[in-house]
Amino acid sequence: MVYVENPILPGCYPDPSICRVGEYYYLVTSTFEVFPALPLFRSRDLVTWEQIGHAIDRPDQMSFDGVKSSQGIFAPTIRHYDGVFYLVCTLVGTPEGTPGGNFLITATDPAESWSDPIWLDADGIDPSIFFDTDGTVWIHGTRLAEDPEWRQQTEVWLRQYDPQQEVLRGPETVIWTGALKGGIWAEAPHLFRKDGEYFLLAAEGGTAHHHSVMIAKSDNLTGPYRGNPGNPILTHRHLGRHCDVVGAGHADLVEASDGTWWAVLLGMRTYGGYHYNLGRETFLTPVVWEDGWPIFAPGEGRVPHRVYVPGAEARESAPPLSGVIPPGDQRWTALRGPIDSFAQPVGEGWEIAVRPTRITEPSTPAFLGVRQQHMDVDITAKVITDQLEAGERTGLLIRQSESDHATVEIHRGHHGDTARVTHRQAGQHSILHEEPVEASQKVTLGLRARGQDYQLTINGASIGSIDGRLLDTVSTGGFLGLWIGVFATSDGAATTSTVTLTSFEYTAR
Repeated sequence: MVYVENPILPGCYPDPSICRVGEYYYLVTSTFEVFPALPLFRSRDLVTWEQIGHAIDRPDQMSFDGVKSSQGIFAPTIRHYDGVFYLVCTLVGTPEGTPGGNFLITATDPAESWSDPIWLDADGIDPSIFFDTDGTVWIHGTRLAEDPEWRQQTEVWLRQYDPQQEVLRGPETVIWTGALKGGIWAEAPHLFRKDGEYFLLAAEGGTAHHHSVMIAKSDNLTGPYRGNPGNPILTHRHLGRHCDVVGAGHADLVEASDGTWWAVLLGMRTYGGYHYNLGRETFLTPVVWEDGWPIFAPGEGRVPHRVYVPGAEARESAPPLSGVIPPGDQRWTALRGPIDSFAQPVGEGWEIAVRPTRITEPSTPAFLGVRQQHMDVDITAKVITDQLEAGERTGLLIRQSESDHATVEIHRGHHGDTARVTHRQAGQHSILHEEPVEASQKVTLGLRARGQDYQLTINGASIGSIDGRLLDTVSTGGFLGLWIGVFATSDGAATTSTVTLTSFEYTAR
């Protein structure tokens, strides 16, 4: 027997979408302002997942400059048809004059380069794509209802797509306005065809505590759709805020080669109260069909802690999440722009160009980070600082956004170095601790997280702590989990300095 532990993708991997091509499953998630964007995973058994790249990995593909935190890339959908992978998504919050909105990209090999975006003339968010049996292609998505019956009511629209002309054409049809009267944000729509009927899967209730999975079906693609009498077909909101997993929703369905059905969806693991520092994670649940409707997590009615995957074989495990994270590891990300614009691989680490850009600005600072994927974790970053000039600083950043983050850092002054622990909360900066330290060419910056206790260290000694509950989205707003990594800035001054990150070790406890 092979079991998989939930979540299957720990850390901030929200809004999952999945498809199967032959023996492989392919999965993609949202990334917001993180770059490269849209991480792609592959699995042969739904148990072991390998990251094979990112769909947005070139600055000439798409610009994120000026995009604020928790905007950017929302809710992708991945599908395969006639030898081509299609990915539709939304870019939110671009400055005026910069392309944004709903787009489509394609690839014949998802591990290789994806196309430049085709921008779609469609409002709203969360687009999806459906290939009907007659060869027609349809785009559908969510937007606020034009004539709402209640506040934050949304509608799901449907329109045909012409892949030759690369445009939407023909009439638009509104096919859904929500399963429950008063329900908000009917979003993440996905269309499926099974046994001659069309099914519309959607989320509802907003992507927090009241999140849920709804389903409707119709004899015709354009409707009318009738909701399942049992809606919602999955939610955790009735379990209360003390449940270990909250916010279950935003699901996508896939059929295995053996005829079994599965769903991937997001949820948040709470700890230290109603807080979820790891963000919205990707979970797996089995699905069966009864009386013409899907049943999520049959016999349990909630996201299971462990999922038995029949037919799966014990395979080579995925790369371990613990250990030194070298260059080339797909977990490394930057903000809004490519890593190689400020950092180059050196051995097991990186040479990082100090940038004038501050970590409080919606641009691309010199910041290399990874997702926090475990509640208990030790992180050490060994940094060579001998090239820092007066007024420059480098440190370990625990990042929620430009407005909310914490650092343990070294600030180079004219007469020596100062070690600091800082906390930026709702845009207000505080120095929690500072002390002079002997100037050194090398420093080891560290984080010891045990639940919501984040101890910050320099050369192994704790010099301050942060209450992690002040950094999660329940407290700060937004959609992201925490990222942890190394930054270097001259705080606006011109510079040619560098720092060298000789190693970055992530150890789950």
